[in-house]
Amino acid sequence: MDDDLKNGLWDILKIFLDGLRSPTIYGDHDEFSPFCSSIWHNYFKLPIDTIPRARYDCEEYIRRYFYKAEWYEVYDLLEFIASMDPNLLPEDTTILTKYYNQILEREFSGYRLIEGKIVPITNQIEIEEIEDAINKSGGFTSLKGANIHLNSALEKLSDRKAPDYRNSIKESISAIESVAKAISKKESDVFQAALERIKGKIGLHPALENGFKQLYNYTSSSDGIRHALMDDHNCDFEDAKYMLVSCSAFINYLAVKANKAGLIIK
Repeated sequence: MDDDLKNGLWDILKIFLDGLRSPTIYGDHDEFSPFCSSIWHNYFKLPIDTIPRARYDCEEYIRRYFYKAEWYEVYDLLEFIASMDPNLLPEDTTILTKYYNQILEREFSGYRLIEGKIVPITNQIEIEEIEDAINKSGGFTSLKGANIHLNSALEKLSDRKAPDYRNSIKESISAIESVAKAISKKESDVFQAALERIKGKIGLHPALENGFKQLYNYTSSSDGIRHALMDDHNCDFEDAKYMLVSCSAFINYLAVKANKAGLIIK
């Protein structure tokens, strides 16, 4: 990680730290202490009784760690902060994400912060499809399963130490199946049966229907035979990224079509 990128990311982090209030008089709301307790215990994995008493010393410890950290450790720290309990943050995490991504884009980084994960995806349209699918699925009880699958796919793709592309692909396709079953309101349906049940109601074009049935078959092992793509040595980032973006786009498509058809998703 070059100095310009690291300096830019630290500036955003410093602005965030400055926004955490400390009590100056009795009864003032304290944001900085809970933040320190969380980062010491959950990120640094240090005893909380080692937290410096002075705020300046706490910030200096974080700064020294930041500038000594390897590139992936810097991203780990950004992920941790972006995924913290909203009650510990002085501003909406979407704003924090926006600031981080502005620096990542400005310094031509190959990563972006998406839903609390630093991911090697930089295309804005692809980012928006993934975020939109996660947000849509997170807003309905019946799509909770799809939301879990999408977040798991993103997490496995973004793991910088041991990315699991094979299972990221499986999670992405499982998310589509979960959405299709939620729309068909038939939990026992497999993916193909769910599409059959809803295609007429939402006006799904036959070519698109067949395309996603083939995509599902491409990754399915229901008959005991797995396509060569799913062999560990054949799965790579491009495969997992394509599947996550494509499945996210299809989930967004299904949700919009179902809404227009009056099919209520709760």
